Order: sequence, then C-alpha cells, then structure tokens
Amino acid sequence: MRMFRGSMVALITPFYEDGSVNYTKLIELVEWHITKKTDGIVVLGTTAESPSLTIREKDKILKTVIGVADHRIPVIAGSGSNNTLQAKEDSLKYEAMGADGLLVITPYYNKTNKAGMISHFTEIADAVSIPMILYNVPGRTGCSLTVEAVELLSRHKNIIGIKEASGDIGFVSCISKLINPDFTVYSGNDDMIVPILSLGGSGVISVLANILPTETHQIVDEYLKGNVELARQMQLKYLDFINALFIETNPIPIKEAMNYFGMNVGGYRLPLCSMEEQSREKLQKTMSVLDISKEAS
Repeated sequence: MRMFRGSMVALITPFYEDGSVNYTKLIELVEWHITKKTDGIVVLGTTAESPSLTIREKDKILKTVIGVADHRIPVIAGSGSNNTLQAKEDSLKYEAMGADGLLVITPYYNKTNKAGMISHFTEIADAVSIPMILYNVPGRTGCSLTVEAVELLSRHKNIIGIKEASGDIGFVSCISKLINPDFTVYSGNDDMIVPILSLGGSGVISVLANILPTETHQIVDEYLKGNVELARQMQLKYLDFINALFIETNPIPIKEAMNYFGMNVGGYRLPLCSMEEQSREKLQKTMSVLDISKEAS
C-alpha cells in the first residue's frame, strides 16, 4: 500500500462572489501547491466546507483536482459520513474517479460505541482497494476513537494511518505505539506538527499550508531529515499565526488570510460567514509580524 509523507494541504474551496465554486481558481491553487512543494492535496475535507457542497460540486471538485494533479502529487479525498453506507458509496466512487487515498472521519451526531466505530471503518475499508486514513477530530464530531479501536483498525490492510486532531498529546503518544511500516500518524493540528513527528508521525494534513505551503513542507522535511532544531524553530516561529488561524471556525480565518494576501479565494457558504472585526485585526497583526505577504509569494 502506498504511504503518504510530508505536508498535505487541507485545501480550501474557492468561491465566486455569487457563491458558486470558482473552478478556475481551484486549478490555479493546485498548480501553485505543486510548485511550492506541497506533498499531497486533501480535498473535500473540513477546510473545504464539504458539508455545504452539493454532491455534484464535490464530484466536479475532485475530478478537477485529480485532472490537474495528473499523478504529479497524491490526491486524497474526504469521503467520510455519519452514514456508513453513504461513506462506502462515496469512497468507491472517489476511488473509481482516480483518488490516491481516502480520508474518513468518525461518524458524528448519531454517535456510536467502540464496536460501531470499528464496524463503520472496517466496512468502508473492506470495500475499497486504495489507502484509507482515519480522521479523529472530537472537537468537531463530539466523539473519539479509542486507543483500542485504533489498534484493531490499524491491522486492516487498507487502513494506513490516522489524522489525529484531538489535541491530546497523551492520546497521540498511545496510538503512536502502533506506528509500523503499514500504519502511521498524521498531525491534524498545525500547532502539533513537530510534537507528532517526534513520536514517529509521518507528516501533517495542514490548514497552514494553504498560505505557507513551502514553509509547512519544510517543517516536516527538515524534521524527517534529522534537522530537528530547525524544524522546532520553524514550528515556534509560526505558532502565533497558526493559533490565529483558529480563533474562529476553520476555514473562516484561513480564507480571510488568503484574501488579505491577495489570493482572491472568495467567501464562505452559510452558515459560515465573515470574521468579526476584532478577530480580523488579530489575524492581520500576526501576518504583519511575520511579513507573510513576502514569505508566501
């Protein structure tokens, strides 16, 4: 099974002023990420505002990204749902469309027990033949995978890792014991890239990479090459900016930052809306301190 390493951007969905998907900008962003050394593109995830996209839009977005990437960079599709049958159907569809991997979130709202979690992911993984990454983000879903569930699921031949976004370093330490040549951990939080790499992780699925792709790639790359101190310094250098990217619901701040920089990715789909002025000022201040406009160009 193919393993993914490095900085994988959790790609935003660009919109026109009328709220329709800006596919021209989407193509531009994919090309830009390839140029800027992003190691993989994750589409249709949280940062893409996937709950607000139609089925037809999701299919066209994924088809567009796969076509532009043209095997130059892996494309991982978010195919999760709280409906196991729907998640399986989407996973099979995205595999047929040419996705290199799948990102599958824990079933939210109709929260299940450990046995239900294991059955949910196993049924999806049994159906597909491309690599699948578990996605644990209890702050969003209101539920979490257990260490025992991850241990069982890590043995499945198609499940090659977990995107860990609980923010609980103790939990990360426990599941990091499961890392082997066929299973790894990816940071789902940009403020924990180096800590998770230090426990044996293989990279990050990153919001930060939407605006600082080269730098996010470098944090991971330098660490994996053994330049731990440089990676640590970079993690700390961008920490205030990373924190500012989450002062309101993701992807509101990252799209605000990209537009402030001049990337013109548009607004949001309701119920998401523009940032409050106080939050916007704080975000812009962190960008000014780092001189992001020069570094991200």
